[in-house]
Amino acid sequence: MPCPAWFWRNVTAVNYELAPAWLPWSAVDPDLIAFDWDDEEGSQVATVIASMVPPASAGWDERHRFTTEVTALLAARYGRWACGWHWAVGEGGGGGVVTSWCCTSHSVGEPAATAAKVVASLLEWRDWLEELAERFARMAPPAGADAEERSWHLERAATRLVTVVVDRTGAECGWYGLCRTVLTWFLSSTGMGLETAKQAVDTAIGGRFKSWTEPSRTLVDSVGEDLAVGLTGEQPYRDR
Repeated sequence: MPCPAWFWRNVTAVNYELAPAWLPWSAVDPDLIAFDWDDEEGSQVATVIASMVPPASAGWDERHRFTTEVTALLAARYGRWACGWHWAVGEGGGGGVVTSWCCTSHSVGEPAATAAKVVASLLEWRDWLEELAERFARMAPPAGADAEERSWHLERAATRLVTVVVDRTGAECGWYGLCRTVLTWFLSSTGMGLETAKQAVDTAIGGRFKSWTEPSRTLVDSVGEDLAVGLTGEQPYRDR
């Protein structure tokens, strides 16, 4: 089942400077970008956001403008990584990983409650980035690995990361967009150029992932192997 037409209109009508799916890993890597947070900071930010919440009578356009303005505020305050705060699970959220936020229709309401959801979503997104950074470090090919060993590490990383994304998104609408981004970020974290990483991931996935469809184990393994072989020219060894 494909995503509805309005989903894709909303995806394409975005500011790509503040679209998490288009950010390079260097812009979201928590090891490079500090995030100082405490109760006082949380209270200050929530107060500002609450003051921005539109009235209950606001239409979709005004509610959407609110999320855009909040994104700009958070990105200016903490860095562009923060723009992923509302990349939520399912078609309403664009096929992301955040669960504390749903969409403008269901998440924008009473000012204090809305601000609390924004803060919770921001922290959830930051936790996801920190989790990814830890996973990337553990799964990266070791320095000096030959092509065959590197292929094995890349295949293992790809299959595990795809599985994590499927688990977190429930393979709902547009989940493969997050999957593409995560794999691209992983390759970038190993020192690969962004365009090379994007091309490698796109070639490996090849349109085989679908909305509302959990990929089979065989398909996940195939994508991982195709990515590894495409980048190294070698089949992963099988003695581990």
